[in-house]
Amino acid sequence: MNRRANLNPPAHPLLRLDLQRWRARLTLGLLFAGFAALSMRAVYLQVWQSDFLTNQGEKRAQRIAPIPAYRGMITDRRGEPLAVSTPVETLWVNPKEASPSASEIQALADILGRNPDQIARLFADKKKGFVYLERLLEPAKAEQIKALGIVGLHSKPAYRRYYPGGEVTSHVLGATDIEDNGLEGLELSHQSWLTGEPGSQRVVKDRPGNVVEILERIKAPKPGRDLALSLNQHIQYLAYRELNDAVVLNNARAGSVVVLDARTGEILAMANSPAFNPNSRATFTPDRMRNRAVTDTFEPGSTMKPLFVAAALDAGVVRPDSVIDTGPGWFIIGDKRITDTHPKGVMTLAESIQVSSNVAVAKIALETRGEDYWNLLTRAGLGAQPKSGMPGEASGRLRPFATWRPIEKATMSFGHGLSLSLLQLAHAYTAFANKGVMPQITALRREGAAPGTRVMSEKTAVDVLGMMELVTRGEGTAPMARVSGYRIAGKTGTAHKFVNGSYDGKLYISSFVGLAPASDPRLVVAVMLDEPHSRQYYGGLVAAPVFSKVMAGALRFMALPPDAPFDSSSAPPGEAPVVPFTPAVAEAT
Repeated sequence: MNRRANLNPPAHPLLRLDLQRWRARLTLGLLFAGFAALSMRAVYLQVWQSDFLTNQGEKRAQRIAPIPAYRGMITDRRGEPLAVSTPVETLWVNPKEASPSASEIQALADILGRNPDQIARLFADKKKGFVYLERLLEPAKAEQIKALGIVGLHSKPAYRRYYPGGEVTSHVLGATDIEDNGLEGLELSHQSWLTGEPGSQRVVKDRPGNVVEILERIKAPKPGRDLALSLNQHIQYLAYRELNDAVVLNNARAGSVVVLDARTGEILAMANSPAFNPNSRATFTPDRMRNRAVTDTFEPGSTMKPLFVAAALDAGVVRPDSVIDTGPGWFIIGDKRITDTHPKGVMTLAESIQVSSNVAVAKIALETRGEDYWNLLTRAGLGAQPKSGMPGEASGRLRPFATWRPIEKATMSFGHGLSLSLLQLAHAYTAFANKGVMPQITALRREGAAPGTRVMSEKTAVDVLGMMELVTRGEGTAPMARVSGYRIAGKTGTAHKFVNGSYDGKLYISSFVGLAPASDPRLVVAVMLDEPHSRQYYGGLVAAPVFSKVMAGALRFMALPPDAPFDSSSAPPGEAPVVPFTPAVAEAT
């Protein structure tokens, strides 16, 4: 027995370890239960929650994207484009997603013409999720950049304003900002008319934000409405060119020109120097962007004399054949001395306009009620905005007549002690062209007759117009304003500039305002040069030549028939008579 017992020795304890079978079965059961629960959950989501999950997925992939609207075009009176919107693209990056290589950054710099280090800094701040790379980029360059395949680079369509005339039409049109909203000029004042209504569309975007599919157009964009201006693009270019040349020639601080259709009140041209290029934001400085013809006021000097004489005639203080004794060419009012540049002793009322006598009109002013002069100036638009449609219109300064002292009555008769803009001055002169009626002014093309305001009697307007013709003849102050083949009526102005509360004896405002053809006036041209620093500063020598060139071109562009012989009597001094213009090749507005 003992020997049999030794044949089966006891097993090692580890060999006797036997896993309990219930534990294995429990583990297997739990696994099957988990799979069953997942299956039931999947069935539940796929069957009962399908619509909800689909909707949630679409919300995370679909977006409502805006569709930019096309801004209305601006044209001149004949439909030639002055401002148009061109499609561009705006590029932006998500620095959190973008990690461009050195070669990609260099490629971006080459295409954009920028410093590679500057571009690299745009991608460096990983806390930002949106950074503009380039705004309003032309489509060709945008495609080159997108072709680089940089992760995190995105684009969106936009429009950029383009101005074919550049500086020539800059002050009339103004400009738009980076968002294509009006910033200056008619772009600003007619913003609601020109701007469109953006549309919208439903799109599918991937995780980086790229549009992978357009599902539907929810709302079509509504383009802005076109705007037809009263400008004649050819006259505008002529006015800008001649003004710019005169500012340079006379070393002037600035200058302005306004050309009006005297019958309709339409602004045919408005130019300023210095100007800015609306296609280049580098030129957007306050001094260059200011439309001086509309926003800046100045003391007009002797260009006020025709308006004062008209008031005196209507009041019965003088008659067209009245004679004034100006004595030695000066006289004293209180402690102030009024003098004439061209003393002539005894002169007629017409001669007082011809030689621009301060003494003559001052003596008449002392006999004229201030109320009569003030009423005429008010009817002529002084002291109020012209309401042409241009933004920033100045009202000028015209004090109540009850506050005028005798010396102020005298000086206001020759344009000191009041102020106005060049646009207001040109507008007031349209009354002489329309037998005393001043048409409402506008920067937009006008259809039909213009409403008007009677400023003076018909007879007075005709009489003063005849007096102003003498200004360009004989001993007149503006022979340089003549236009070969046409009768010209106008008036010079030379005034000391009012600076810091007093008149500066060395600074001048030189101006000339005239009408043509004088037999039946159709155009008014006003010219002003601010602080000419050449040897000459009189309006007849500085501003009148600009008037002559602008008026000559405008008359021919509009095919207005000559009313004077083509000889030396109508040509500016020192210039050969112009060959008669052939109406067959004229270009009427």
